[in-house]
This record gives sequence, C-alpha cells and structure tokens, in this order.
Amino acid sequence: MTRLFVRGRCEPFMALLALGINHKTAPVEVRERVAFAPEKLAEALHEAQLKAGLSEVAILSTCNRTELYCSTELEGTRALLEWLGQYHGLDVEELQRCAYAHWDADAVRHMMRVACGLDSLVLGEPQILGQLKSAYSVSQAEGLASVELGRLFRRTFSVAKEVRTQTAIGQNPVSVAYAAVSLAQHIFADMASSRALLIGAGETIELVARHLARAGVQQITVANRTLARALAVAEEFDGRAIELSQIPDELPNTDILIASTASQLPILGKGAVEAALKKRKHRPIFMVDIAVPRDIEPQVGDLDDVYLYTVDDLREVIEENQRERQSAAAQAEIIIESGTQGYMRQLRELDAVDTLIQLRAQAKQTAAQELNKALRQLRNGRTAEDVLQQLAHGLTNKLLHQPTVQLRRASSEGRTDLLQLVQELYQLDDSNPTG
Repeated sequence: MTRLFVRGRCEPFMALLALGINHKTAPVEVRERVAFAPEKLAEALHEAQLKAGLSEVAILSTCNRTELYCSTELEGTRALLEWLGQYHGLDVEELQRCAYAHWDADAVRHMMRVACGLDSLVLGEPQILGQLKSAYSVSQAEGLASVELGRLFRRTFSVAKEVRTQTAIGQNPVSVAYAAVSLAQHIFADMASSRALLIGAGETIELVARHLARAGVQQITVANRTLARALAVAEEFDGRAIELSQIPDELPNTDILIASTASQLPILGKGAVEAALKKRKHRPIFMVDIAVPRDIEPQVGDLDDVYLYTVDDLREVIEENQRERQSAAAQAEIIIESGTQGYMRQLRELDAVDTLIQLRAQAKQTAAQELNKALRQLRNGRTAEDVLQQLAHGLTNKLLHQPTVQLRRASSEGRTDLLQLVQELYQLDDSNPTG
C-alpha cells in the first residue's frame, strides 16, 4: 500500500512528525522486522536522534505497530526512513511503501487516536495507552521527550482519560486476548476440560488468562523466562508456573497454547510440536501467536492437528465483537478533534509568548530612557507640567516610530493585510481617527 509523503503543514511554529507502519499498512512479516527490542530501545532512540537530525523522539513498538514521534527541523521523512531501514536491515523503498507520515496537527490527532485505541486492530482496546505511556517513560528518561513531545504526551494522556470516562469505548471486552479465547471456544465445546499453556507473563497474557478463567478453563500453566513473573500471573488463577525450557514437556498435556513474549526469536519450533502430537495421539492443539516478532515458527501451522493463528488471523473475530463500539468511537472522535484543536491553539499562543516578551522588553527600555530624561529635566529646574508633556510626547514618538515606518512601507507596497492587522490589533475606528 502506497502512502504519500507530503508535508501538509500550515503552522510554522513546530515540526512535529509521527511516522510508522501498522496492521493496516503492513503484514506481520514486515511488522516483526521493524519491531524494536525493549532492551535496545534507549540505544535506538539516541541513534535515531543523531542520524536523523531530531531534537526529540519517542518510539512506540507493539505487535500491531511501530511508530516514531519526533520533533524535528528537517523537511521530509527520508532521513528518518533511511535510519529505520538501516537499523532493521530493510530496503528504504520497501519500507516507504507501507509507511505513513503525519505532520503537526495531523500528527497530534493521530497520536490521540492511537492512545484512545481508535487506530488499533481492536477498536478501543486499552492496552495501547499503557504501551504509549511506557514509550514516553523511556524517552523521557533519556532526555528525549522534554519540551514539545513532553507537552504533547501529557495532553494526549489527558484526552485519552476523557474519552475513557465520557464514552463507552472500553466497556465491551474486545481485545486480542478476548478474540483469541473466543476463537478457542469455537473449537473446544468443553472449555472446562481443556488445559491451557500460556507463553509469556506480560499484560496481554494476564488478560488471556483472565478470559480463559471466565470461559471455564481450570488448568492454566504459565511459561516465562523469569519464573517469578510466571508465578505471579499463575497464582492469580490457581495455575502452575514453569520455565521456557520446560515447554516441550508440557506440550503433550496442552489443548490451548497462546504465546505473547518480547523475544526476538521463535520460542516454539516445529520439532517440539511434532513430538508432542505423537504423544497426544494426534489430538488437536489450538495455538494463537500474538507476538511480533512471532514466538511460534510459521512451519508449525503446516502440521496436521495444529490450528495455528496469528494476530492477523484474529481480525474476523475482532471485527464481529467491536461493532458495538462504533457509536462510542464516534463520540471519541469528537473529543479527540476538540483536543487536537485545543492543543494547536495552545501552541500558537505559546509561539506568541517570545514575541510578546521582546515587545514588552523593548517598550520598557524605551520608557526607562524617557523617564531618565524626564528626571534629568526636573533636576535642571523645568516645571513638572513641561516635563510630563515632553515625556508623553517623546514616549509616543519612540514607541510608534518603527511601526509607522513599516506601515508606510507596507502601504506603498500595497500590503493592505498588514494595515488591516494593525486596525484589528489596536481596535482602530476609521470614522474616528482621533479617538
């Protein structure tokens, strides 16, 4: 899918860019290649800042999207795309075909829609907000989301909270985790007798475990690289915890397997599943690989008696369950649009602050000069009335000299817009020029 990289900016005060790929523009095979490992995120942020010429940057990397939020003075997106391609070993042209770029107000709107779950595979899913907060936290800790991005993230979180409290966008349980369990219910008529193995111990796996328990599954095993974390999740649902190395031993007893880790390499291979199927006497195993990069080798899906699904395969289930959120989403869009316009208005006001500071400083300097002149005249014996008249006259002339010169020049050049602006600024009335 081709995306146009046109910078439709109309505000000169900032250069805010949101660039990325997601589930709508790129298949899982591309998304997993562009994903950032959590432990390397801080390093990647500094590299992006240096090589792409960014003043501030944050990276959001999930199973369904990789996005970079930047404050930059550069025109266009080529430098950032080239860095992204180089970092992940991808051809920049291939990357550009599935990438999108939003500037300024469009970037603000996009970021707010992402935070509210309106741009997610699962409409209104709440996990993305936590992931966005984590992205901000990492960037902030590295000193790369201080001024502009810091302000934008805080406003985005405020709008997301408003959407959650004022709409029903998150009331219906529609998520990747919920969709995975719903699909399992279509395959296993008796969930109570089914045994589940969950690989990973993050927020998504916790949600999966919760939905499985509600569906009646009584035997849940959690496998994780850190056993203590697996125990923390398993104990909540009266389950068992094992290490990743014990997965081959657990597979023969598994009916439902759902994986979601941050591993950069597959955890479960075809050989281990083949061995488990022989011990199961070819009783089927239902598998869902939610992770990006994938936790389960794609070749596992070629085996008989294995039902393997990825996040992309869950789309139909998710679409069926998210229809009830459409009305709430429409309300959320109104809140987001208001939030976007309010944020851009705030930026325009902030942009005027420097000019106002300079204007006031210049006026104070002029006033101080005229005041000193008046004090000298008083000490020299001139009457207070004469001095005050001279002060008023001198101050008026000094303050209006440069504006008068510039207005005469603008008038001679036919720049009536500047004349009209002064009329508006000073609330002048043509019919009563003396006030």
